[in-house]
This record gives sequence, C-alpha cells and structure tokens, in this order.
Amino acid sequence: MTSVLVVDDDPTMLEIVETVLRSGGLDVCTTSTGRDGLRAAHEQPPDCAVLDVTMPDMTGLELCRALRDDADTADIPIILLTGRGQWLDVATGFDAGADDYLVKPFTAQDLLARVDALTGAGRA
Repeated sequence: MTSVLVVDDDPTMLEIVETVLRSGGLDVCTTSTGRDGLRAAHEQPPDCAVLDVTMPDMTGLELCRALRDDADTADIPIILLTGRGQWLDVATGFDAGADDYLVKPFTAQDLLARVDALTGAGRA
C-alpha cells in the first residue's frame, strides 16, 4: 500500500487531506509540525509527502530542503500544499526541491491525481 506523509499545522486541513487520501486507498501518516514530519520521514520513509508551506516551527520549504539534503529521504516525492499561488511562491517551492505544488482550495480528485502521478498509487 502506498504511504503518504502529511504535514500541516492546521488540524482541519490535516483532517481533510487525510480523509481524501484514505478515500483513495492510501496509507496516511500525519504530523502537525515540520520537525515531527522530518522525524517521521526518517523513521519510516513514505512513498510521498504532502507538506503545508506555512508552519510556525519549520516551514514546508525548510522541511522540503531538509528532506532533499539527506540521502535517506532525498528521493521522496514532495507536494507542497499552500494558499500561496503567486508565480514567485510556486517558483520558490520548486527551487526548494518540490516535485509538485498544489494551491488551496483544491479538489479531492486533483490531490489524488497528483499523488498518483508521483507514486503510481492508482495504477493496477
């Protein structure tokens, strides 16, 4: 089963993303801080990570860079999830090492399609 790590400091958004991913048959691990997300990624590397950009302790961009800088987690596909959709925000996300960038609000189908595109989760 494909595993996805979701890191978001907003409990409501965390629950929504988890529900959407589980509805797609994915195994989901959630954390509410960047530091906990980094720890979780090292303890059990996921097949994909969905990171909120704006978090107080460690931003999604910082977490993305930290995952990319470590050989054990460098190859995890990363989707940044954020309310910031200006071209500079998107460019900054890709510069940090993200594989995809999804702007809130998003549809369940879009999130699942992007995870599938990075992991092959929906393919039989």
